[in-house]
Amino acid sequence: MSAVTTIRFFAAARAAVGQDDTTTDADTLGAALAAVPAVDAERWAVLRERCSYLVDGVTTRDLDTALTGVVLVDVMPPFAGG
Repeated sequence: MSAVTTIRFFAAARAAVGQDDTTTDADTLGAALAAVPAVDAERWAVLRERCSYLVDGVTTRDLDTALTGVVLVDVMPPFAGG
């Protein structure tokens, strides 16, 4: 497993998961996101497919992105209806 990574949630993602941030030691972005307990699981499942992610400041939508050595992931839902 990788080191601990902090995941921060913004806007609609924060509302769906019910928290500002969490930590994970998952190997990939997709595994980390799938393991997040959400207050609105259905909405969170839809949002995961539509969000962009900043992985240590680099934008990606690839859920196979490795989290080895990654310190911070920001979950960025579409804004302004995007």
